[in-house]
This record gives sequence, structure tokens and C-alpha cells, in this order.
Amino acid sequence: MLEHGGNLRAAALRYRRDDWIDLSTGINPWGYPIPPLPAEAWHRLPEPDPALSAAACAFYRAPALLPVAGTQAAIQALPRLRPPSRVVVAAPSYAEHAHHWGRHGHSLRQVPYAQLDEVVDDCDVLVLVNPNNPTGATVPAQQLRDWAARLARRGGWLVVDEAFGDTAPGLSVAADSAQPGLIVLRSVGKFFGLAGLRLGFVGAHPALLAELADLLGPWAVSGPAQTIARAALEDRAWQDATQTRLLLASEHMRMLLGAHGIEATGTPLFHWWPHARPEAFHEHLARRGIWCRLFSEAARGIRLGLPANEEEWRRLARALDEWSEA
Repeated sequence: MLEHGGNLRAAALRYRRDDWIDLSTGINPWGYPIPPLPAEAWHRLPEPDPALSAAACAFYRAPALLPVAGTQAAIQALPRLRPPSRVVVAAPSYAEHAHHWGRHGHSLRQVPYAQLDEVVDDCDVLVLVNPNNPTGATVPAQQLRDWAARLARRGGWLVVDEAFGDTAPGLSVAADSAQPGLIVLRSVGKFFGLAGLRLGFVGAHPALLAELADLLGPWAVSGPAQTIARAALEDRAWQDATQTRLLLASEHMRMLLGAHGIEATGTPLFHWWPHARPEAFHEHLARRGIWCRLFSEAARGIRLGLPANEEEWRRLARALDEWSEA
């Protein structure tokens, strides 16, 4: 398996400490409060809940959505729904996309974001993350609609992973996802801080959603996950307050990094910057019980999520001071 953030058990074993601040993911540290669950959420087989789909469609402003066990399930399944194709995956980006498109007989190229418009007419499938993970790069919605139309005329696909899109709704093309050739992935784990639910949604043409549902099989999403996600998706007061809280925390992080000469990009949920010695910086933080995301190859640099409280902010600030003074 590919390496990802959140691997605290490995960190604890390697550094022999358990007082970690986990900044290695872009997951909201102030997750949605779990409501009481009815017994039937555990007892019954988890048939699809129309109320969950309705709540998701309203929140994501999409005409139709298929609940899946995290967008990872869709990332692994979509390459199996096409014959061998010419696939372009935007790079650097979330590595699972290229990994799985490369495993099912497709011809794969990884292309920088700035060059995507040059290759859209020379591929059958174009895959990108918007906003991008880890760099925060974005593509305007109108550009995506144009690419989707150009690909659809040839039976192609545009796959847009909007896992971090909840804090940038103006970039989303979920509202257009019923048109042939456009596939949009949305995640409940990031903005809502509920990564443990393993729940995401896929927006696409109804025929493609039916194929994907058939491939994934019955009971793809647990009953508890459906119940919790429905509450979160319907709670507009919590969503509005969280948007504000994340923006303030993001600005705090930007200023803290800037005070140490670091110019970062990203989203309200994470910050990333290229680094000449990312391994050394990662080691420096790890020795102080701060687990960040190291990118040693593509997107060579460091990504930091948000600290959860004032003590974590202070520990991060001290670690940055010590790095600057070294």
C-alpha cells in the first residue's frame, strides 16, 4: 500500500513516544459531534437511506449521488469500469489515483496542473484533485466544464476529486455531474472531521452510477455511518460555524509559518510548501512529538494540518522557533 498521513502507530513505534500532535492529515481537528445512534443503525442490514442521499445532494448541490465507503472505494473501482484507455492524472497529487489507474491496463501519464489544457484532447480520461492535495492548486469550475465537454464528445471522462472542496464551494462542478463524462468525488471525512466513518459520495451520469453500485455490491456503507453523516449534512448551523473557525485557524497558520520565512499554499484544512530538506524538517518535528506529512518525491515538501488547541499551537511554534535557530 502507498504511504499516507495519520500513521501514528508507526510514528510511536519508531520514536518511542505517545504524546503526538497529529498534523499529518488535512482532517478537521474539530469534527462533527456524534449524535446518539438508534439501535436499528447497528442491528439492521444497511440498505441505502434515501434521506441520506437527499441530504448529500442538498449539501453538495448535486442532482444524484452514490454513497460509497470513502472516496477511496471509488478511486479503486473506477479504473475497472473502462476498457484500456489513455489516462492523464494531474501531478503532483493524491497518489492513489495514478496508482490504481496504472494497475488495470490503462496507458498512464502524469502531467503538471499548468499543462493539463494541452493534453485534454490527447487522452480518454483526465483525473485531477480540486483543490489539489497536497499543493492546494485549483482549476476554475468553468475550465473543468469545458474539459468535461471536450472529453465527453469522444466518450471520455473527467474525474474531479473534490475531497477538500467543502471549504471552496465555488470550485465545485458537482451540480453538473449528471452529464455524461463528468465524475465528481466528495468526502465526508475532511471538512466534517469524520474520516473514521469511511463515507464519500460519487456524482455521475445515472448509468455510470448504476454500474459503479453494481461493482461495489450491497451494503457498501454501514448503518451508523449513514445515520451520522445525515445529521452532519443537514446541520447548517454547525457547517457555517465550522467554515468560519477553519478560515480563522488557516490564517493563524499562514501567519505563524510566514513569521518563520515559510510561504505556504493549501486550503483552510492544510498548508503545504516545497522544502529543500523535507526529511530533516520532518525528523525535527517528529523528535518533538509533532507528526507532519513528508513528501520526499513528487511535491517534495511538507504538509501541515491544523492543531486542535492552544497547547498544540504553542508546541508547533516552539518547534518552528528551534528549527529557525538551528
